[in-house]
Amino acid sequence: MIIVEDVPLELKGTEGIVRNEIPEAEVIGTASNEACFWRLIKQQQPDLVLLDLGLGGSTTVGVEICRQTKEAYPKVKILIFTGEILNEKLWVDVLDAGADGIILKSGELLTRRDVIAVMEGKQLVFNEPILEKIVGRFKHAVSSQLARQEALINYEIDEYDERFLRHLALGYTKEQITGLRGMPFGVKSLEKRQNELVKKLFPGGESVNATRLVVRALELRILDIDNLEPDME
Repeated sequence: MIIVEDVPLELKGTEGIVRNEIPEAEVIGTASNEACFWRLIKQQQPDLVLLDLGLGGSTTVGVEICRQTKEAYPKVKILIFTGEILNEKLWVDVLDAGADGIILKSGELLTRRDVIAVMEGKQLVFNEPILEKIVGRFKHAVSSQLARQEALINYEIDEYDERFLRHLALGYTKEQITGLRGMPFGVKSLEKRQNELVKKLFPGGESVNATRLVVRALELRILDIDNLEPDME
């Protein structure tokens, strides 16, 4: 393997982990910056690159090293070993760049099990800190989806109600909504549908405008704020 790490103390710690926990691994070189890494990999192609993301104060350098390495040497495994424990966007960027896994420098740290899993071809190897976040997001996404399904049933929202509300949320006028493909309603029919939706979502009989109706639909999870996409016109 090649270890890419720019902090001497952390490099020493990483080498110690490899030496003690993964005795069959051979460190063929270490690099503290991008130029040094490219010199090393051209001299001898490794099986695995253990890559820190924050090099020289820049997090984007590590992502680009990952991307370019995967393009030039697609068989080389790349396992991220990073102290960027809060930068979730960076995790997404490096996974998009082709990383085989991410090990955060907290909790369990790097283990032989993680390295073996990557070398055996397992994709998306993570340690406990990042797994906890992934599972948390997954549970939240599923709960939100179930809440939306229940809201659609409880408030008797049909396909056309959802499309009408979604396009109102996107700023469409009723005239524009009538022009959508597969929307078989005129403006008068949409006004009637809006009044019926107000009665369903505001059972107290209060008078509300389209904006308040949309906000209520978002509050009740009838509309998914993360998936407000217009239909084909």
